[in-house]
Amino acid sequence: MDFDALSYPFPSKRTVAFAKNGMVATSQHLAAQSGLDILKAGGNAIDAAIAAAACLTVVEPTSNGIGGDAFALVWVKGKLYGLNSSGPSPQSISLEAVRREGFKEMPAYGFTPVTVPGVPAAWAELSARFGKLPLSEVLKPAIDYAQAGYPVSPIVSKYWAIAFKKYSKFLKGKEFASWFTTFAPLNRAPYAGEIVQLLDHAATLQEIGDTKGESFYRGSLAEKIGEFSRSFGGYLQADDLAAYKAEWVQPIKVAYRGFEVWEIPPNGHGLVALMALNILMVYSLKSKIL
Repeated sequence: MDFDALSYPFPSKRTVAFAKNGMVATSQHLAAQSGLDILKAGGNAIDAAIAAAACLTVVEPTSNGIGGDAFALVWVKGKLYGLNSSGPSPQSISLEAVRREGFKEMPAYGFTPVTVPGVPAAWAELSARFGKLPLSEVLKPAIDYAQAGYPVSPIVSKYWAIAFKKYSKFLKGKEFASWFTTFAPLNRAPYAGEIVQLLDHAATLQEIGDTKGESFYRGSLAEKIGEFSRSFGGYLQADDLAAYKAEWVQPIKVAYRGFEVWEIPPNGHGLVALMALNILMVYSLKSKIL
């Protein structure tokens, strides 16, 4: 809502939002609505964040996925907590092994660069420690969109088409066939407004929710991931998944012009932002509120 457009007596041209009981901000409106639905169902902010993040893996797969890493800063009852849920490289990989494959640098595609996914572990850890609702209920909005289908938004459609064009050029092996079956069953990216269903994705989210993430690391999902990786010469195995656990860490901070700015410590990249703020401290900056 642009206040100037309503002749509201505020000088700002920025978009401003107000809410009485809470709000959820994401890059896709259906994911934001999923978070709000969880708040209305009695969940707290942590539940809503998990719900929105899970929904983004469905409605904005161009930027989000179950196979990624996750970091979280959580403020609860006057204390700040940090969660590092980034996965390591497989135990069997090494520089020498990659070179024996004929690579002079790490490839961008295929199983060779794949690390242990941390996202499901982050959802499970955050839910268990701070959530109010069961993880299975928190993931339900994402599951529903994946099962029933959702209309693809224009921006997602645009980047989906870009990805399809790139992957059609570079992803030629049999190990990539499932990507095209899942995300381009009509041999193209979906158009804006077209309804997309992701039934296997829904089943995976359901199993993650029902087992509190255990299946992904020490159950049937882990076995399927390990088997698929092994069949195509990947380094990632079920043992790598079984050995993984998200890590609670102590956040790091700097004092910047009257504010405390907090980040996750390395291996997260938040340290870079804190270093940049420390550099800026030696300069006299003038600000202008737009």
